[in-house]
Amino acid sequence: MPGYDDVCVLVPTFNEAATIADVVERFREQGLENVLVIDGDSTDGTRELARDAGARVKVQSGSGKGQAVREGVAAIDQPYVLMADGDGTYRPEQADRLLEPLFEGRADHVIGNRFADMQPGAMTRLNRVGNRFINRSFGAIHGRDLGDILSGYRGFTTESFRRLSLGADGFGIETEMAVECVRRGVETAVVPITYEPRPEASETNLRPIRDGANIIARLYQMARATNPLFYFGSIGAVSGLMGAAITVYVAYEWFVNGIAHDVLALAAGVGILFAVQLIMFGVLSDLIVTANREQNRRLERIARALEDEHEPPAKADGAAWQDASEDVGETAETTEEAATGTDRES
Repeated sequence: MPGYDDVCVLVPTFNEAATIADVVERFREQGLENVLVIDGDSTDGTRELARDAGARVKVQSGSGKGQAVREGVAAIDQPYVLMADGDGTYRPEQADRLLEPLFEGRADHVIGNRFADMQPGAMTRLNRVGNRFINRSFGAIHGRDLGDILSGYRGFTTESFRRLSLGADGFGIETEMAVECVRRGVETAVVPITYEPRPEASETNLRPIRDGANIIARLYQMARATNPLFYFGSIGAVSGLMGAAITVYVAYEWFVNGIAHDVLALAAGVGILFAVQLIMFGVLSDLIVTANREQNRRLERIARALEDEHEPPAKADGAAWQDASEDVGETAETTEEAATGTDRES
């Protein structure tokens, strides 16, 4: 069974000098010795403190948390990654909760649900409302309830991560990872974790309004590939409602006041026709996406079956396997002795 030696703790940082040393030390105290801090060119000594605490430090070539995560995973050789923030809001003591589903093969991606045990003051009311809205939007658009898609405390296999098509540079990386897990059929589990307030000396890099708007826009944009019926249907619904509203106005003006609005009538007709076409396109796209998703799942099952066929005999047949190896060794030794004896006689 896999162990902590197969895990690399990935910690993206930017100006986290107040907390990074404590975070690294606590993970190492849990037995997770391999800690990689991927730093966004901090100016407050974050890198030096992380290195002194025992972490391996790498400066990212670009900027933003999303780019840091992608670059960090690319530099990891271990088969498992435990991702956490460097602000001290997550408990390294709860690492087992995220790693056990991976080690047992029950999931390839595990999300820590902060709302299961959120400490007072850990999240502002604005952030809490925004998180709830984004999570519910995700469930409505993508048909999966993953509890807390914005959580930064995650565990995943490097193999499953490399299957994801990720392009977000900022805090939208968590949302993108959740969407891609649904899109690619990555087995995902959700576990409860504790979310604690940031220490007073630590300042957040999150800008709620701007980053929240970017996350919602990214979530909606990605619906085009995962739920095209919702994506095109929503645009079609808006166009249809506008066309219907203009139609009502034109009809009222014609029948009540005797005024004709030819241009508006034409615009209403175009809007309704556009809406019908978008909805039809959404239905056809949804059929194609569903068929493609099912085909990918079949191909993955075939690939796994082929991998299982080529695996060596399990050690569970251990005794027989070991006895066979010993018999082969004894036979080789006997043959070698016979050959030596024959040489001496000659």
